[in-house]
Amino acid sequence: MKEFSRATAVRPRNEDEGDAADAGERRVEFDADLDAQWSVGDKLHGGYVLAVMARAAARAASPEHPHPAAVSATFLRAPDPGPVVIAVDTLREGRTVSQLRVRMSQDDRPMVEALICQERLEDADPWWSAAPPVELPDRQDCFLAPKEPPGAGFPVPLMEVVEEHVDPGVLGFALGEPSRRGLIQGWQRLADGTDWDPFSLLVALDMVPPASYDLALPGWAPTIQLTAYIRRLPAPGPVRVRMRATDVGGDRIDETVHVWDSKDRLVAQATQLAAVRIPS
Repeated sequence: MKEFSRATAVRPRNEDEGDAADAGERRVEFDADLDAQWSVGDKLHGGYVLAVMARAAARAASPEHPHPAAVSATFLRAPDPGPVVIAVDTLREGRTVSQLRVRMSQDDRPMVEALICQERLEDADPWWSAAPPVELPDRQDCFLAPKEPPGAGFPVPLMEVVEEHVDPGVLGFALGEPSRRGLIQGWQRLADGTDWDPFSLLVALDMVPPASYDLALPGWAPTIQLTAYIRRLPAPGPVRVRMRATDVGGDRIDETVHVWDSKDRLVAQATQLAAVRIPS
């Protein structure tokens, strides 16, 4: 089992400012090794892939802007476990934010493209919020998601590195009785015992299983596009996560995710468009 920090580590290749397409841009490239344990079935978890890309962006950004605050990513292809190259173009460095373009490639093929805004996040309460924390049973009263989910037909190695306790009130799909609310919610913590941070929250925002399970649509829901906001530094302890589907049609589903920390504060949110892949 790899620690999250090791599984998302990046190594700089160069710092050649002349590689950028525009004279005002700066490009830095990084190597990384994607870890197969952060997978759902035989596909790497989308939030994990974004966390690796965010690590590279943070290394390339101004030290004054160490945290990913906004990430908008398009998944062109699913990368395989193993070596990847991450190119980071600094588009602009302002007083409060750095804006970067990030591309992950494997075998000279682009896999994921992202625009990332880097800031310095604070451990501060919101001035105002319309997102009260989701109400869940105590963590010990929720269902610990296993690596081999019954009836899934494929393993979820991710569940060995992320402990997910699912609200039993949304587990009807496991018994063939989905509520059809399009809702999945529960507790999450990193199995290596480290606290959540702005990078690992990208993993929490891509909850497993997808909300389509609660709509009697089992199978794989590969992410096509995901936009995430990290709002503040999370307090130590597990987080509560709610994923809700909004609309399903044309073999597509969109899902909205909110994450709250142990101080009942909204720390991250995301919206993603995913494909609906139902096994035959």
